[in-house]
Amino acid sequence: MTIPNIITIGRLILVPFVIMMIMQERWGTAFVLFAIAGISDGIDGFIARHFDMRSELGSYIDPLADKSLLVSIYVSLAIVGVIPSWLAIVVVSRDAMIVAAVLLSWVMDRRVAIKPLLVSKLNTGAQIGFAAFALAANAYGVDLAGLEDVAMVTVAALTVASAGAYLGGWLRHMTG
Repeated sequence: MTIPNIITIGRLILVPFVIMMIMQERWGTAFVLFAIAGISDGIDGFIARHFDMRSELGSYIDPLADKSLLVSIYVSLAIVGVIPSWLAIVVVSRDAMIVAAVLLSWVMDRRVAIKPLLVSKLNTGAQIGFAAFALAANAYGVDLAGLEDVAMVTVAALTVASAGAYLGGWLRHMTG
């Protein structure tokens, strides 16, 4: 068990607490826990890379922790009415599609390696930024002066583009 893996497991443990705070509309606590999760993601990655503590377990649980947090936050924010349901559906559908494609490739004994694409990195950044904004807006009265709709459309467009890029690569792999 490496230090980065322990930090990542801690981030996974934070997920239900962040969700509970959102459901109870305890926005300040939800935002702080989300910020701690984000900082811990950077710290565990830094330690893993710079102190040669990368591990196979870490390569699986780090993205699992990230996706668990983001998907849970988008669903929770939609449930409490902070964001529209369609945005949560787009975010969740992309991740469900990727997981289903990977599982199908394993079942068909054509394992596919999922490597982060530039569009997926932009997508993740946009999703994190918008989630942080939504939490901060409720916790501290942060206002984007009407840019919320632009931010939501940007998140949705990047999410769809990322899904399309992964689907295209998966189809090439499966039919090639």
